[in-house]
Amino acid sequence: MSESNIPSIYKLFFLYIEPIFPLQALIMPPFLPGGILEPPTLTTQGIMVQLANQVALTRHLYGLFAMNEYLVLSSTNSLKTWRRLLFVLLVVDFGHLYSMELLFRVGDWNAMVWGSVGFVLAGASMRMSFLAGLGLQENGVRSSKTE
Repeated sequence: MSESNIPSIYKLFFLYIEPIFPLQALIMPPFLPGGILEPPTLTTQGIMVQLANQVALTRHLYGLFAMNEYLVLSSTNSLKTWRRLLFVLLVVDFGHLYSMELLFRVGDWNAMVWGSVGFVLAGASMRMSFLAGLGLQENGVRSSKTE
C-alpha cells in the first residue's frame, strides 16, 4: 500500500479516539445501568418503546457507528471515501444535536449531556476541518508542512 495521504491528526482522531466513545455506550450499560437509563436526549415521540429496548437499540447504533467509522476509514487512503463518510457523519452530528431537547438549556445539563454535546462538537469540528481541506493539499497529498 502506498504512503497514506491522510494527515496523522485526522487518522488519530477518526480511527482511534472517536470510535472509543461510542463503543463505551455499547459496552457500559450492563455494568452501569443507572447512569445509562436516564437519557440526556429527547426520547422517541409517537411509538412508545420500552426503555430497556430503547437503550439496547441506542447501544447497538453507537456500536455500528464506531465499527463503521473505524473499518471503512482504516481500509483505505482514498480521500474521496474519507470525505464521503465524514460528510455523512457530520450530517448525523447535526441531527444528534438537533434532537436534543436540552441543547439550548445549558443550565439544565448534567455530566452526560456535557460529555455528549462536547464530544459531538469536537467530532463535528474535526470533520468540518477535514472537509474544508485543512492539512490537505488540493491534490489530496499531504504537504511536508502538515507532518
